[in-house]
Amino acid sequence: MTTTSGAPGARIWIEAARPRTLPAAVAPVLVGTAAAEVAPGGLSVVRFLLALTVALTLQVAVNFANDYFDGVKGVDTEARTGPRRVVAAGLVAPSAMKRAIALTLVVAALAGLALAALVGWELLLVGVAAVLATLGYSGGSRPYASAGLGEVFVFVFFGVVATVGSAYVQDGGVTMVAVLASLPMGCLATALLVVNNLRDIPSDTEVGKRTLAVRLGEPRTRLLYVVLVAVAFTGLVPLVLVTGEGWLLAPLLAIVVVWRGVELVRHAPLGPRLIAALGHTAQAQLVFALLLTASLLLTGGGR
Repeated sequence: MTTTSGAPGARIWIEAARPRTLPAAVAPVLVGTAAAEVAPGGLSVVRFLLALTVALTLQVAVNFANDYFDGVKGVDTEARTGPRRVVAAGLVAPSAMKRAIALTLVVAALAGLALAALVGWELLLVGVAAVLATLGYSGGSRPYASAGLGEVFVFVFFGVVATVGSAYVQDGGVTMVAVLASLPMGCLATALLVVNNLRDIPSDTEVGKRTLAVRLGEPRTRLLYVVLVAVAFTGLVPLVLVTGEGWLLAPLLAIVVVWRGVELVRHAPLGPRLIAALGHTAQAQLVFALLLTASLLLTGGGR
């Protein structure tokens, strides 16, 4: 592997951050904040921005760490059909990527400390767990992404923890509405990873990376994606039953956005065409989250 002699430009770092995955960080914070048991006018903008900073920097740190560890371990090869990885492509030196990982984790830690000071020091336990999970995803001698557990990490931390946690920093409690809202967010975030791993089945198999998609095989991975999307949308029904607010079905409109992704996952061959499915899924997740956020704020669903 060769690296460029000069410092990587901003465009390279943006590419390494994988912008298409960032809705997975933004969406649950929006929904969790709206699900808090606080009147809309009583929501803390500062706490919201701090929670958003933690979520975004952890997502970027995961992406940087995955790029670094898979690059230095030789997991990312020329056979990979997805977007290029900057360390493997020689665009960023491994040492520079390590510094970038450390920097993003420091920013996440500082935002987390500020939240803990405002809300409660119990948040530090969640923060430590999130950082360890970030580094363990593809790092260490036994990365859990290669053990088929990456989807569990995404569902837990970018679904349940991010959504319920965003509500908690506003109202200091764990409510049924926040928990129920976290489930579709976790399913859609997990669907993003499933698309990514589905596309990479051939190259991951070649280098011995045993993701859940590799373990399940192509047909069952395609089915898993469809099930996750279906559960995300049907997961709105319990929210309506608990709150009695029909407006919380508004996110069903995001089906129009995700449908193209579903069709691609069901029928497109493994390879570059599935990159578009990742984009459709990310867009659908953001639209779903925006509609659910607006509906919760409109109906006072968390109150």
